[in-house]
Amino acid sequence: MRSKLFVPCSRPDFFAKALAGDADALSFDLEDAVPAGDKAAARARLADWLRSDAVATSAKTIIVRINAADTPYFADDLAALTGVRADLVNLPKVEAPDTVCAVAARMEAAGIGAALLVNIESAAGMAQAAAIARAHPRVVGLQVGLNDMFASLGIDRRDARHVHAALWAIRLAAGEASRLAYDGAWPDLADDDGFRTEAELARSLGFLGKSCIHPRQVAIANAVFDRSDDVARAKRLLAAAVEAEAQGRGAFVFEGAMTDAPAIAAARETVRRAGENGWMA
Repeated sequence: MRSKLFVPCSRPDFFAKALAGDADALSFDLEDAVPAGDKAAARARLADWLRSDAVATSAKTIIVRINAADTPYFADDLAALTGVRADLVNLPKVEAPDTVCAVAARMEAAGIGAALLVNIESAAGMAQAAAIARAHPRVVGLQVGLNDMFASLGIDRRDARHVHAALWAIRLAAGEASRLAYDGAWPDLADDDGFRTEAELARSLGFLGKSCIHPRQVAIANAVFDRSDDVARAKRLLAAAVEAEAQGRGAFVFEGAMTDAPAIAAARETVRRAGENGWMA
């Protein structure tokens, strides 16, 4: 899931175009992209689309961002996902583990089998990020929501130091809970360089991919988060480790670098994550 394209449910004319595009995942948005007066109609349009043959046969990851659990739209959003395809439910503005558990219980009662991708978008959510990540087995990862978080705290969104601090904290929280971390959106549609720079920072911290709010950002995200070279190198390292062990060497030189147990463990993790997340070597 190198790239995740937001698709506003207020624009059903975008649905088929997005499905035919290059994004690894599509996030159909019932939250911020839909005005209050259009919520019911957008929800109904989305449910019809998710029942379509086009969605049923798509290899893309299908995500639905619903409205937050404390809004009047939440219950109807969740009900609309019963009996339709949704691989992930993106739950926004989560600030406590109890919220995750309550939502997961309602999903189970409704027969909704989707996993949860949980947004961290506030100081309160950040403070409990690790507990939120491990709150329920349905949670597959944390997604960054810097725009809302920084705006509420008066933090400069364009200062890379602040972005790094937030990404670092969320990545550690996700790692503590053995969950994935997923980067959020870059707000400036005219600034492809800014999008790329932030994506490269997220990738360097071990994030899985980045959200896109315009189709042209997809190609950048796919390129930045392509891990085929990393996976191929990890497999070569593991093969070399087997040979070194047979020769009684715990440390050895691999492609010009001294290699020992931590590097071997990292290579195993890279290969494991490749299988889990469908990365190609």
